[in-house]
Amino acid sequence: MNDTILEVRHLSKAFGSHQVLKDIDFTVRAGDVTSIIGASGSGKSTLLRCINLLETPTGGQILFHGQDMTGRGVNASRYRSKMGMVFQSFNLFNNMTVLENCMVGQVKVLKKSKEEARENAMKYLDQVGMAPYINAKPRQISGGQKQRVAIARALAMEPEVLLFDEPTSALDPEMVGEVLSVMQDLAQNGMTMLVVTHEMAFARDVSTHVVFMADGIICEEGKPEEVLAAPKQQRTREFLSRFMAR
Repeated sequence: MNDTILEVRHLSKAFGSHQVLKDIDFTVRAGDVTSIIGASGSGKSTLLRCINLLETPTGGQILFHGQDMTGRGVNASRYRSKMGMVFQSFNLFNNMTVLENCMVGQVKVLKKSKEEARENAMKYLDQVGMAPYINAKPRQISGGQKQRVAIARALAMEPEVLLFDEPTSALDPEMVGEVLSVMQDLAQNGMTMLVVTHEMAFARDVSTHVVFMADGIICEEGKPEEVLAAPKQQRTREFLSRFMAR
């Protein structure tokens, strides 16, 4: 059985004359938890945005179950519904309640009835511990709670892959743990995840695969124990030594 979901092949992205991604190659299989690490400005978030077609790649391919998503005639919104995205800054609708935030995409994109969308939203809000807050507006809840709602909203679309773009970097330190705990539970339940993160403990303990990026290229990738404990590349060692020294 071929359990490959996503293949990134020779992906490049330039903004004008600035080359942000250069010849990126990697594969995501069902159940993989891939942590993408590297210094700020190394292209990690741009890579995630290209995978989700929020940015249009300059070159290369993104194959989803073998079909090139960068080709003509691709239904980008249908593809994105299979790629749940959790943003650094939550991106919740401030004028909607927690429950409405988790229903709106299901109704508009998946064309579910309101009853079905509500039932589904409640299931995932309960899963992330946010069911008691369904009538709250985003301004009434903490950053950690907002991010848990954002995760529930992404899960309610029932994606095949969840993309996390530095999901804890906008949070106060005491709220980081509650979000990482939800992500760890998802990993243990077999959710396929791509996570741009500075949380090295998460990368070490939860990931099945670690990708280290620098200057728009993948410098090194492999199992966490290989990349984080015994890196082969000098640049990886330098990055990790700065990080571990904090």
